[in-house]
Amino acid sequence: MSGRKGGCLCGAVRYELKAEPTVTAVCHCTHCQRQSGSAFSTNMVLQEADYVQHGETKVFEDKGDSGKGVHRHFCANCGSPIISKIDLMPGMVMVKAGTLDDLSTVKPGVEVYADHAPDWVAPIAGVRRFGQAAG
Repeated sequence: MSGRKGGCLCGAVRYELKAEPTVTAVCHCTHCQRQSGSAFSTNMVLQEADYVQHGETKVFEDKGDSGKGVHRHFCANCGSPIISKIDLMPGMVMVKAGTLDDLSTVKPGVEVYADHAPDWVAPIAGVRRFGQAAG
């Protein structure tokens, strides 16, 4: 059992992870860049059943490269992105690692859409990089 906790900037949305993520992915796609307001988004992928949320999120309905839905959940009060749910990965959630209370144990395992990373973002040492989503 993980017991990691996190939440949004204003505290209206809080969550707990009941298990460790299956993978932690750094995504450089243009949609993650825009949502995060940064060069990438760090996402912890885990079973939806292992994610417990308190407080309500609003959802922005996005589409990935596949044309399938990406449901981006965020705090309606402060705008912090919290999770994404992808139609291509039913039963899974991608928790935005930047919302964790403690980032010290986050270890990316893969970088995706690295072909969209700005030149000033160096590859993460020891982490596999893919031009598009890992397949």
